[in-house]
Amino acid sequence: MAYHCFATYYDRLTWDVDYPGRAQYFQALLQKYHRGKVELLLDLACGTGSLSLELARLGYDVIAVDGSEDMLSQAMEKNDGSYPILFLCQQMEDLDLYGTIDAAVCALDSINHVTDPKTVLKIFQRVSLFMNPGGIFLFDVNTPYKHREILSDSTFVYEDDDLYCVWQNGPADQEDCVEITLDFFSWNGESYDRESESLKERAYAPKLLTEWLRESGMEVLAIYGDDTFQAPVENTQRLIFVTRKSE
Repeated sequence: MAYHCFATYYDRLTWDVDYPGRAQYFQALLQKYHRGKVELLLDLACGTGSLSLELARLGYDVIAVDGSEDMLSQAMEKNDGSYPILFLCQQMEDLDLYGTIDAAVCALDSINHVTDPKTVLKIFQRVSLFMNPGGIFLFDVNTPYKHREILSDSTFVYEDDDLYCVWQNGPADQEDCVEITLDFFSWNGESYDRESESLKERAYAPKLLTEWLRESGMEVLAIYGDDTFQAPVENTQRLIFVTRKSE
């Protein structure tokens, strides 16, 4: 998935994401499950780089990868040079690093945006390929419950002084998928300019993700719900997978 016009407005529409809190949560998971020191960390599908910066501030050497040139452009502008983050433009399934990493994170339902199961498997295989033995891979996914009860057939509106966005969700032609249409209306000083973007998300059963991870040489250590250290329940909206590369 390569965002285009959405990249320009992404940070304004995700203003409520607590990136420092998410970085600290991932750090707590790494401290709990990684057996050694984590130095080199991959932020896969890094988007506009907000999480990458927070992870760098926590002391990690960060490689930030995204398939969208527009998103990476925003990320590189955001980094004022205080942190030597390496930005790479690559699709997740084509991940190709210069060496191995100690850990990886993939946040904000990036895996859900991959609607082909074979591609998800390939992503796991590529992460495993470049992961040091014993390395930790953390990722989150929206649950089938969230797709069914929260996202499906819903419309959300964002309104600011110079930007109006209509976010519409509807059923897609694939099973467990949601079709997302974004219409942006930005004020140019005289009138509104309209831009649109279409996306798709797919919810995967935890059992399937676990099978693909094991096939990729990754062991599932834990699955938590909604950025906690608690087990998921029926109405959990986000799952966090904690996995380890086989030693």
